[in-house]
Amino acid sequence: MYFIWPLALVVAAEVIYQICAKSLPANLNPFASITVTYLIAAVISAGIFFVTTKGGNLFREYSKLNWAPFLLGIVVPCLEIGSIYAYKHGWKVNTFFVVHSAFASILLLLAGYMLYSEGISRNKVIGIAICIIGLIFINR
Repeated sequence: MYFIWPLALVVAAEVIYQICAKSLPANLNPFASITVTYLIAAVISAGIFFVTTKGGNLFREYSKLNWAPFLLGIVVPCLEIGSIYAYKHGWKVNTFFVVHSAFASILLLLAGYMLYSEGISRNKVIGIAICIIGLIFINR
């Protein structure tokens, strides 16, 4: 069960995310939308921090930061803008996610190998080949 709930949370959030990104009003500037999104996310994150951390001190936690949250702060809006503009330019909600996830999976397989010494098994190579074949079918 401990293995499944994070996956279920991410899958549910991803589905809702894609539907929301596709449903933004066409005349809305995506950057305005993202400011609202991240203001709400910051408030919720701070609230959850204080609820789940007895005697929590955000500034003490901030002193433990490394480079990763700063790079995430640059990359996450890119994910948002990329998705929003993909839908604005005609991608279908049932295709865009599958296509970008397949490409990301291939790159993450390589990143896992190069950065974290994660193995690349024969099954993973076969899986990537199946992903590529799937991309061909989805885009025809």
